[in-house]
Amino acid sequence: MSGTDTPDPDRVIALGRVVGPWGVRGWIKVEPFAGAQHTTLARAPRWRLDRAEGPAQPGLHRWIDLERARRHSGTVVAKPVGCEDRDGALALKGAEVGVRRRDFPPLGEDEVYWADLVGCALSNPAGEALGTVSAVDDHGAHPILVTDAGVMVPFVEAYLVEVDPERRRIVVDWRADWSR
Repeated sequence: MSGTDTPDPDRVIALGRVVGPWGVRGWIKVEPFAGAQHTTLARAPRWRLDRAEGPAQPGLHRWIDLERARRHSGTVVAKPVGCEDRDGALALKGAEVGVRRRDFPPLGEDEVYWADLVGCALSNPAGEALGTVSAVDDHGAHPILVTDAGVMVPFVEAYLVEVDPERRRIVVDWRADWSR
């Protein structure tokens, strides 16, 4: 993507959470927020770890480089550089794992990352503004675009007219009053 209105390639997108150590040699186990995140997490060379200050653990806000990472039984296990034992890995438990958008794998034709839809203007073919996409929620059957105006639109082919994350716009066959 290019241009001034496109998403920042250095933007960090949260993809999972460290659930604890994996083994005794400094490996950590990460639970992805969604199934498709496995590939992105396993391929990214660096992760951003963030954890709010809490009663049991101090805050954490730092980048880590990875020696190795791979998929493992619905999770991702990784060996951070400099993390040599179980205690070091345990200190990372609870941290949210983020990856820069530029480190996501390339997409195929007619594919889009949900993170790239957030911030897009949503409208219908008549030009009626439906708001700006603030979230993409997955409710099992299909994803739903949620706007800052309270409009919710199923993200399914039947309603999609145009999806153009590079131009930061989505056109759907939908009316604002259908969501209220």
